[in-house]
Amino acid sequence: MAKLYLVPTPIGNLKDITLRALEVLKEVDVILAEDTRTSKKLLQHYSIATPLQSHHMHNEHATLPRVIDQLASGVSMALVSDAGTPAISDPGFLLVREAIKNQIPIECLPGPTAVIPALVLSGLPNDRFIFEGFLPPKKGRQSRLELIAAETRTVVFYDSPHKLLKTLGQLEQLCGAEREVSVSRELTKLYEETIRGSLKEVIRHFENTPPKGEFVVCLAGITKKK
Repeated sequence: MAKLYLVPTPIGNLKDITLRALEVLKEVDVILAEDTRTSKKLLQHYSIATPLQSHHMHNEHATLPRVIDQLASGVSMALVSDAGTPAISDPGFLLVREAIKNQIPIECLPGPTAVIPALVLSGLPNDRFIFEGFLPPKKGRQSRLELIAAETRTVVFYDSPHKLLKTLGQLEQLCGAEREVSVSRELTKLYEETIRGSLKEVIRHFENTPPKGEFVVCLAGITKKK
């Protein structure tokens, strides 16, 4: 029986991959990729010729039995997402769960994720925090935002450029204009930027500078009255 490796990949700067990750990607029999075109660019950059198989949210239910059979038969595999750590707001959870059920060894390498750099850069308390991934687009969105607004810990979540202002506006209504927030975009890339301030101030910034890129939002927790 072979092993399943979960291999984080750079969220922007290709130099952020670890030496161990490169070693694993070279040595496994197959790499399961969220988007083979994206992963191929990374592999070509580091002259890695390991075969790729497609494994993404639209086909993972269908391909899961075949992948588990391959692992059980002795095929070693590495799972990568387009960027960051697999299974963190990306495909991977189903495969890990099924591998555990089938007693297939799993190893998760440490590496890039957008959550931690954004949190550290925010200047907000980070001794205790929660991560919400992507917020629901419609159903359940309002109730989720209400829970976030009432949270005492720093809340971290991902958002898209075309929804960012809407999200910040909804939070302003629920939290008040003065709640602190930090918005990071394009982390590790050429146009990396972090905007900090009150919800009112950050909303004004993005009204004047239309959002572009990939965003991580860090919202300060509510301060409990003594």
